[in-house]
Amino acid sequence: MANPPHGGILKDLLARDAPRHDELSAEAETLPAITLTERQLCDLELILNGGFSPLEGFMNEADYNGVVKENRLADGALFSMPITLDLSQETIDEVSLKPGQRVTLRDLRDDRNLAILTVDDIYRPDKQLEAKEVFGGDEEHPAVAYLYKTAGEFYVGGKIEAINRLQHYDFVDLRYTPAEIRLHFDKLGWTKVVAFQTRNPMHRAHRELTVRAARSHHANVLIHPVVGLTKPGDIDHFTRVRVYKALLPRYPNGMAVLGLLPLAMRMGGPREAIWHAIIRKNHGATHFIVGRDHAGPGKNSKGVDFYGPYDAQYAVEKYRDELGIEVVPFQMMTYLPDSDEYAPIDTIPKDVRTANISGTELRSRLRSGRDIPEWFSYPEVVKVLRESHPPRSQQGFTIFLTGYQNSGKDAIARALQVTLNQQGGRSVTLLLGETVRSELSSELGFSREDRSKNIGRIAFVAGELTRSGSAVIAAPIAPYEVDRASAKELVEKFGDFYLVHVATSLEYSEKTDKKGIYKRARDGEIKGFTGVDDPYETPAKPDLVVDAEKQTVRAIVHQIVLLLESRGLLDRL
Repeated sequence: MANPPHGGILKDLLARDAPRHDELSAEAETLPAITLTERQLCDLELILNGGFSPLEGFMNEADYNGVVKENRLADGALFSMPITLDLSQETIDEVSLKPGQRVTLRDLRDDRNLAILTVDDIYRPDKQLEAKEVFGGDEEHPAVAYLYKTAGEFYVGGKIEAINRLQHYDFVDLRYTPAEIRLHFDKLGWTKVVAFQTRNPMHRAHRELTVRAARSHHANVLIHPVVGLTKPGDIDHFTRVRVYKALLPRYPNGMAVLGLLPLAMRMGGPREAIWHAIIRKNHGATHFIVGRDHAGPGKNSKGVDFYGPYDAQYAVEKYRDELGIEVVPFQMMTYLPDSDEYAPIDTIPKDVRTANISGTELRSRLRSGRDIPEWFSYPEVVKVLRESHPPRSQQGFTIFLTGYQNSGKDAIARALQVTLNQQGGRSVTLLLGETVRSELSSELGFSREDRSKNIGRIAFVAGELTRSGSAVIAAPIAPYEVDRASAKELVEKFGDFYLVHVATSLEYSEKTDKKGIYKRARDGEIKGFTGVDDPYETPAKPDLVVDAEKQTVRAIVHQIVLLLESRGLLDRL
């Protein structure tokens, strides 16, 4: 039989009889509704299915304070992570929220009613205390930054009654609830289960350590990756799950099962490790692998780790008896070329030759298309990673040209488009300022707000095209530094962004203006014209500065091509 749930009873709120479900569904349509964020949806799903047992709702103030200060709910039960429904004053006012009220919780993705919350209390949390006690207080920590910059100023606590499961359309066969995975273990006859937490692709070393953990504890393996919200910059879960599926046949027959966890990680190190152990216990695991710097966000801007390398292991071990789940320390596995095997690093004599490939080196090899040896990863895993991480010469990018009207940026953009089309290898999209204005932003004027909206739309389109592997050439005036920085941030989620300042002087741009646009602006016919009665902020850190008064278009395009070649994005012409 699988490990009992945390607190003894699995709080599966989805297990309700049909008449009560119909009753709640009808009531939900009559209540005010709150649409949940992605993070809140992840939390709700694990409240509803019992993954967060013994919780039956979002934490009220007493539970929240107990967890923040002492790792304990108000009734004394161990729980290490605040699970809160954060709302703004605006939202609270909008639905006239107050204690005792019932409110519908709704899915932002499809507007479905998911649950009814009976409000216990509405309270203003001590965010500074939460940041310090739960995450260590460093404002660069992603969870602390979220707490201060994104989370609502109030928390709403109360119990939840389920109406519908969250609807997923990907890997549905792998999305087990705690009750379902427990039943699956029973069918397989598993009595001991080692759970492995991951938010990264798995390679041979991971397979070796999980197999060793299972064999040493006479257990089976639950590969339990997080597919909710993880650390920004992590490989998307679609790619990772394809990797896990490709790896699964490499386990001894019947040893491992793959199940997906819709968790919103906080990257909370020791606190998160305790939380992860509770979640895995609720899913029936008897053992849990806790890694070095488990659930840590890495280093801050000063190069210092947020947590000690073994803080998470110590934290889980401290509550071992109460958790009722055995900690399996993560052993760093290293390859031994001479014997073609993996071994724990602390068991290898100093004179024995070893080999390893770091995450940075792996990403470099994927980008460049260089070989990834079979001793490091299996061919079927590498194939999946290469499909999602094409070499640099096949990746999308954006060239963002900014400068005055008639600075030459449009001519440069058109010539660059022709040059890249001539080379081939990827589609090339041209987003000229005037074209975007007429086709995408025709209703916008030239106020500061409208200019920002226009650049935001260009950045959105450029980002989506970059994601799909296209070369994007955008050439708006983009006079404001803040808008250019926002465009860069958005596009760089999907690929490279290069800011090219076409620094042709205002005087030359105006002198060579054959359309007479500057004259009309000087005569007052056009208002809010950049360089006449509206400012142009010189880019602080462009990737390239060119000048059409002093250089030919051909020479400027060649400079841009050389920049792209130097970054590996183009084969040499």
